[in-house]
Amino acid sequence: MNGWKKYLGAALLSAASIQAYAATLTPVATPNMATVGQVIELDVELTDVTDLYTYQFSLSFDPTVLQISSVVLGDIFSGYPTGPAVSGYLDNAAGTLSYVAHSLVGASLPGVSGNGSLATITFQAVGAGNSALTLSDVLLIDSGELDIATTIATGSIQVSAVPEPSTYLMLGVGLVGVAVLRRRQLAARS
Repeated sequence: MNGWKKYLGAALLSAASIQAYAATLTPVATPNMATVGQVIELDVELTDVTDLYTYQFSLSFDPTVLQISSVVLGDIFSGYPTGPAVSGYLDNAAGTLSYVAHSLVGASLPGVSGNGSLATITFQAVGAGNSALTLSDVLLIDSGELDIATTIATGSIQVSAVPEPSTYLMLGVGLVGVAVLRRRQLAARS
């Protein structure tokens, strides 16, 4: 009887050490460093998902740095029959995009597995600073109406002020000075 207890204990320890793989939801900004007035696209990327049937998420950002100009649902359900989509409830004053949601339709339809974009959000950089991009209210459901384990990453966008015209003028004067100095050096060698 002692022999089977050892094997059972080893099997239980092995099972406990195996981690469940979770899907990862990540906000990916292009570019993630911008200047005031620039347009920034944020893809809400989902990786390593298995059997995704329905999703929902909200996003918060700093409204003094960024303002959302559009929200387009992503390609994760491309080629599948889908129900009505909700592109979220936007409040640029509060810095929130609440409850972006989409779902497949069809009782016998399996969910989507793999990687894809849930949404593409276009921002306008309106002020200098750093804006955290925080995903919340995340809900991923499989075709069996069960929650899908999800790791949620955060992101940020750094916006710098546009250089003043005097800065450009100083840069131009400096470049002209370097060119004149270089020309004198070459003339002295000849």
